[in-house]
Amino acid sequence: MQTLAHWDGGPGPWILFFPLIWAAVVIGVVTVLRRTAWRGRGAPWRAVDGRPAGDSPIAVLGRRFASGEIDEDEYWRRLSVLDDQFGRTGKGGAA
Repeated sequence: MQTLAHWDGGPGPWILFFPLIWAAVVIGVVTVLRRTAWRGRGAPWRAVDGRPAGDSPIAVLGRRFASGEIDEDEYWRRLSVLDDQFGRTGKGGAA
């Protein structure tokens, strides 16, 4: 008689589900850690709330523009380069 526990004397086909269960557990743990413990540690140029951190390239560029070191054209040109390289999470306006 073939049952799930004894399939012709060996483990049944249910044994194949154990790797899937372990993979689901590992993916679940990684997902929980990424959403909680690791948040804000990824990209150093982004703060947790989506605005640039204090010494990020975008923040330095903003300070240089505010102090008058660079003009508006230079600011927008460099900002577009930084956006292409790093991206910004706050779309649709200045970060």
